[in-house]
Order: sequence, then structure tokens, then C-alpha cells
Amino acid sequence: MTHPHPMRTAVVAILAGSALALTGCAGPASNSPNASAAPVEITYMTWSDATATAQATKLIAAFQAENPNIKVTVDANPGGADGDNLVKTRLATGEMSDVFQYNSGSLLQALNPTSTLLDLSGESWAANVDDNFKASVTSGKGMYGAPTGTVQAGGIIYSKKIYDKLGLKVPTTWAEFMDNNKAIKAAGITPVFQAYGDSWTSQLIVLADYANVASSDPAWASSYTANKRTFSTSPAFDSFQHLQDLHDAGYFNKDFASAKNDNAIKALADGTAAQYPMLTQVALPNLKQNFPAALNDFGIFPVPPTDAANEALTLWEPNALYIPKSTTGAKLDAAKKFVAFFNSDKGCALQNETEPGGPYAISSCKLPSTVAPMVTDVQTWVTKSKAGPALEFLSPVKGPNLASILVEVGSGITPAKTAAAAYDQDVKKQAQQLGLPGW
Repeated sequence: MTHPHPMRTAVVAILAGSALALTGCAGPASNSPNASAAPVEITYMTWSDATATAQATKLIAAFQAENPNIKVTVDANPGGADGDNLVKTRLATGEMSDVFQYNSGSLLQALNPTSTLLDLSGESWAANVDDNFKASVTSGKGMYGAPTGTVQAGGIIYSKKIYDKLGLKVPTTWAEFMDNNKAIKAAGITPVFQAYGDSWTSQLIVLADYANVASSDPAWASSYTANKRTFSTSPAFDSFQHLQDLHDAGYFNKDFASAKNDNAIKALADGTAAQYPMLTQVALPNLKQNFPAALNDFGIFPVPPTDAANEALTLWEPNALYIPKSTTGAKLDAAKKFVAFFNSDKGCALQNETEPGGPYAISSCKLPSTVAPMVTDVQTWVTKSKAGPALEFLSPVKGPNLASILVEVGSGITPAKTAAAAYDQDVKKQAQQLGLPGW
């Protein structure tokens, strides 16, 4: 890829300049305890998986130590389509948690943020946020989110030990990837783990293919937003077909229908699976917490494209912290303090403990002096200018039913062509709800 997409160039420039600034965490001063203030209790919604829960527990404990008159109670979000619906429902009914963690990018736009969320652009930490993240949490004139976690990559996480043992090379095309899978299966190891018990994981083969799509068609995102590109036609359709091909070849774990993300990470760590399509910021914290001895055994490569000339790694901006407009009064003041704490000195240090998946999107947080090989792999692709943002950061259009549609493809229930056409209709409904021209 000689000439990256203009939006990709902006992301690469920022990441290349910041990703290796591996120094101690520096940030705004944390709030001092105020023993005379009236006690306030707020709720914080985060993901329900073990890693997110463990991080929330540590952050809340540290925050409450500095703010003894504020109590934070955790609400659980199951993730996937169920989690999306929960967030939308609670926002619509005015019953949303006082602070909640959710996606940035296109999924935020579906929350109608100008009506439901508090504009945080005037907060002191907002000036430290990089432009790419800022764009991913902006709607109209408002900036609604604070970063939590790091920029991350989506691709194929693979066991370097298994690759070395079997004499495999990192693939640059889908055909090479399938050859590797054949050799891995012959060795009695699951080639590609799937975890449809957590339905959102089904999307990685498709979503992490987008940098390849943009390499072959730099105008794809803008044309898609204008209803001039579809997932039923190549290059975007290729990933739907590739997911079907993996199922049809029998390269998944036998329990793919019920397995969860935690099961996938365990299978990687114990060597019963060789590869897992996933995000670095999901896999690395789990490995560090549950299988620290295996942390350095894994790398990541892009979802292999049909044509090696289009190979590129897909990047995601961090999740964000939001405050709904239903949070008011003393709870609002407490919620703002809690959000600010995430990117303070102590908040940054605690985030680093969960093993970052890439560089931070705010200058107040820096990576630790050493990072896992997976993060080094991400930096390599960024440095080569062969990395670009996921579609959801270039277009507001993302159908709400992609995860369930892809579960059917990966389960052999629905053919790729039928599923891609169904997703095109899902996308159309979402675009019409957003009032986009051309739909």
C-alpha cells in the first residue's frame, strides 16, 4: 500500500509519534478529599466480563480513597446486541447509570448523543485528547466522551510457540492463512477459536478486515455513507465469505456456539488453540490477569486479505466514558470527578496495570517502559504506514444486528451471500434512522 487513505494517514501520524513515548504516567492533579461534603452515591456501568470488572474494582477503590464522600456502585453491561439495547433503553427512560462506559464511533451516534448525553468539551482533561479520538466522540458541536483504555488493533492473535513448532510463517493472504489452518488442524490443535457465547466476538473477521478494504478502495467509507457501496459486493463481501470458509473447513473449536471470550483466551494460553480473531485491548488484559506467564507468547497480524497488496492492520479508538443528561446536581459533580480520575496520574497507572493494547489517546497517560510483543506488532504496522481506522470511525453507519448475522454465518446456518444482503438491509434501516442523505 503506497498511498494510505487520508484519514488513515492522520491516525498513523498521531500513533507513530505517540506510541513509543514509553514513560511514566503524568496527568492532572487528582481531586483532594473533602471530608465536610455530603455523601453522594453514583453508579458506573461497565462491561460484565472479568477483566473489565477487575479494572473497575481497582479504579473505584482508588477513587473512593481520594473522595471518601463519594460511593461508586457498578452496573453490569453484558456487551453485544443485548448490551447495546440495554444502554439505549435506559437512556430513553432516563434510568441510565450516572457514568457509563461504551463504544466510541458509529455506535455512539446511534445513542442520539446531543439529546441524551452531557457535552464534556469544557472539562479540563478535554484539551489533552488527540484529534482522532475527539472526532470519534463528537456529534454536532458537542464532545461527549473521555477515553478509557488505549488505541487498539483488531486482527488475528496467534501463538508464536505453535507457529514456531509447526514451522509456519505469518500469512499475508487469505490463501496462506487457510494453508496454515490446515497444518494446525493436522497437528491436533484448534486453528481458529470462535466464542459465539459472547456474540459480539463474531464480528472481528469482518470488522478487522476494513483496513484491507480501504487499501483497495480508499473512497469506500465515504461512498458507503452515501449509499454507494455495500457489503454484498467485493471487497467488503470477501470477509463474509472468509468467515463461511473457516466454518465449512472445520477450523473452529467444537464448542464455538457456546464458548465465551474467556474460554478463547484460556485455549490460547494452554495451547489448545492457535489463533483468535480479537482486539488487542480485549486479549492482553485477560492474559495478564489470568495467564501472566503466557503474556509474551502471542503476536497479532492483520486479518489476511485476498490480495497481499492490500494488507493493513485495522485500528480502533478507545472506548469512552459518558455522562447521561439524567445525571444532575451533586451526582453530576461526583460523576465528573470520577471521569476525570481515569486519566489522572493514579488512573493512568491503574489502566497500565491491565496491559495496554496500544498507545493512549490522551497525552496525560503514557505507556509503561515495557509492553507485550502484541503491542510491538501493532507499532510495527503503524510505523510501516500500513494501518488504518475501523469503518465505525469513518462512517456513522453500522447496523445493530451485525453480530447476530455473523454468528449465523460462522455457525453454518446462513450462507455468506444471504447474510451480507441481510446486513445491507440492516444498515439501510440504521442510516434512515440517522437521517442520512441518499438512503
